[in-house]
Amino acid sequence: MANPQRLRRVADQVQRELSDLIRSELKDPRVGMITLTGVEMSPDLAHAKVFFTSLNEGDREEIMAGLRRSAGFLRSLLGRRIKIHVTPELHFQYDASIAEGVRLSNLIDQAIQSTPDNKE
Repeated sequence: MANPQRLRRVADQVQRELSDLIRSELKDPRVGMITLTGVEMSPDLAHAKVFFTSLNEGDREEIMAGLRRSAGFLRSLLGRRIKIHVTPELHFQYDASIAEGVRLSNLIDQAIQSTPDNKE
């Protein structure tokens, strides 16, 4: 089992390399502009859960299909760029935390504006 610092370093490197590969090498029109928000590695470094977000939340299913279809291609390119014993299998997952944060921020703004003692 890898130590936590190594897991974090490998996850950071996988995130950087995948971001570059998706931007420069991936030609699937379904994927478009996405942002990788994080990577979680399994303790044996055999699996990587890759979290992504997109400005177009309506295209989430298409983006997910494109990423799943491209996972093997991205894994092979990733294996050439990083030097670890086993290239991790890539599992993509939509990260709704940013959209949820925006929603909560809007709710707070609405609550502040609707209070009767608000004297702005």
